[in-house]
Amino acid sequence: MANIIAILSSGHKDKKNNYETGWWAEELFAPLELLEGAGHTVDLASPLGGKPVLDQVSLQEDYDPTGKYKALYESGRADNTLKLSEVDALKYDAVLIVGGHGAMYDLAKDESLHKLVNTIYDNKGIVAAECHGPAPLIWTNRPDGKSIIAGKAVTGYPNEIEPEGLLDILPFSLEDELTEVAQYNQGSLEKKAHAVWADDQIVTSRDPFSSELMGEELVNALKKVNK
Repeated sequence: MANIIAILSSGHKDKKNNYETGWWAEELFAPLELLEGAGHTVDLASPLGGKPVLDQVSLQEDYDPTGKYKALYESGRADNTLKLSEVDALKYDAVLIVGGHGAMYDLAKDESLHKLVNTIYDNKGIVAAECHGPAPLIWTNRPDGKSIIAGKAVTGYPNEIEPEGLLDILPFSLEDELTEVAQYNQGSLEKKAHAVWADDQIVTSRDPFSSELMGEELVNALKKVNK
């Protein structure tokens, strides 16, 4: 069975614009449930360690209609994360970068995360990123100086469904930056879920509603890795 490290934003607070964000509940708990159900081990890490800040919007009825993710959050499953800079990448077969707008702030240019991603990739592991989670991949450079996703097919949260006015205060547009370095593939918004494999080791997904699909993709891919 595989060992997976899931990376969560520690959170971001913008007092000027009265905006607070962090990691997204479904994007951790949906894949986590499938991975652990398949017998894999999942550890959690964040830049600051400890209890990372959840984007509370992710527990609203529109995104968590049954309260399933709220119950998992309140169980304390994500309360004790490892400090990202102290994670031993050699222990893991895969890394899952959980989305939420927080990833745009503290994960995107985190050098410890870039190093971890490169190490897992070099050891033939899987690199997965959900929704806004692909942001760090843009700045994860390989030895040739190019992004790990340069010229490759990727997806991520599209501009057209960002909340009104939010693009004005975010540090960058995820879609624009992905398009700059990779082959951005939004997929049909009429389809509930969308995930893209850039190569045999890198998979990205589009939005919170693609979280279960991401879990399924990882479970299937890890069957091959652990043969």
